[in-house]
Amino acid sequence: MNPISIQTNSQPLTYSHLGKPGPVKPESASFGDMLKKSIQQVNQLQNESNTAVEKLATGQEKDIHNTMIAMEKASVSFHLTMQVRNKMIEAYQEVMRMQV
Repeated sequence: MNPISIQTNSQPLTYSHLGKPGPVKPESASFGDMLKKSIQQVNQLQNESNTAVEKLATGQEKDIHNTMIAMEKASVSFHLTMQVRNKMIEAYQEVMRMQV
């Protein structure tokens, strides 16, 4: 059987064992670490947005476009984080409703 190779932006993915699942390699970062990193990135975007607004308000920065872009990045990332949180809570509640 010929291996199937898929090229992505970062590295090629190769599936040479179709139909024969192999051992699953544990990821280097746990789900908790990934979640913590994502929340830190959202916090960083919020801080950058606040700094941009302060600079605009004090007259240090006159470009409102970059300020608005920073604010929208922070807003979108925060809303995405809230939606992920909501889905996680829904999944938890669904698991808790299951009968054993």
